[in-house]
Amino acid sequence: MKTILLAFTCLTLGACVSMDASECRSANWYDVGFRDGLSGMQRMDVAYDEQCGKQGTKPDVVAYAKGWQEGVWEFDQRKAHGGEE
Repeated sequence: MKTILLAFTCLTLGACVSMDASECRSANWYDVGFRDGLSGMQRMDVAYDEQCGKQGTKPDVVAYAKGWQEGVWEFDQRKAHGGEE
């Protein structure tokens, strides 16, 4: 039952966040946000904050949010133009 719940949660969130302490410390949070937005994902800063917090680090949520917003804008532009560049 726990496996089913975990799978459902991952699908609902769009992806499971899995970063080790080194990745949390060295991440370019703008780029992480941009990638998530460009993929059409919902904001994952809360999940990253929780995951990295378990590793003793904190993400730069301001940089993440800015990157995500710009990634979502790009995603929407591509979607509006049928995926054309």
